[in-house]
Amino acid sequence: MAKVLSNKDNLQVLYEDNHLIIINKRAGDIVQGDKTGDKPLSEVVKSYLKEKYDKPGNVYLGVAHRLDRPTTGVIVFSKTSKALPRLNKLFAEKDAKKTYWALVKQMPPKTEDTLIHWLKKNPKNNKSTAHTKEISDGKKAILHYKVLKNLDNYYLIEVALETGRHHQIRSQLSSIGSPIKGDLKYGFDRSNPDASISLHARTLSFVHPVSNESIHVEAPLPKDPLWDACL
Repeated sequence: MAKVLSNKDNLQVLYEDNHLIIINKRAGDIVQGDKTGDKPLSEVVKSYLKEKYDKPGNVYLGVAHRLDRPTTGVIVFSKTSKALPRLNKLFAEKDAKKTYWALVKQMPPKTEDTLIHWLKKNPKNNKSTAHTKEISDGKKAILHYKVLKNLDNYYLIEVALETGRHHQIRSQLSSIGSPIKGDLKYGFDRSNPDASISLHARTLSFVHPVSNESIHVEAPLPKDPLWDACL
């Protein structure tokens, strides 16, 4: 069972020490500020730290990676300038291992497979198209998936990324005929009531950038009957 250390103001803290804080991101939260002007998760975490430790002045918080706005799950922030470059290196060199859970309506062609595509991003509609052959300006995308459970009308899929591309899981699963539940942008037929998509960053494992201890964090699933059936 995944543990939540703190659930203050809907901010689920999964792990915290002097250098890192790991959050279970909710659907709709943006990790960093964007053109919407909505308060990003990074600022929410700063406010939490400022209040918890009664810190005067500005609170330092470094962003090492991101999750799409409609997705949920594990995201880690750096609390110190010492940890951030080391954390960035972990993600850049793929030494941080992430697994995702996705709900799809259409069973993939195989119960387990490796998908290789070249993704091309269109900035106008903020969408990536997956191509089976190498194309100009395309970025190679590799993921491994397996079907974990048949949920009557849906299938639970576990995904491990080998590369980290824009909308990679969403685009690649859609390209094999299995768009993620609620993901209108990539071909699902209707949205989820809360505007989320059923993609959850389930686990994150890495060696702590300062203490060198092994860290493994599992994010509780969103409160939803369909997600409940996955356990």
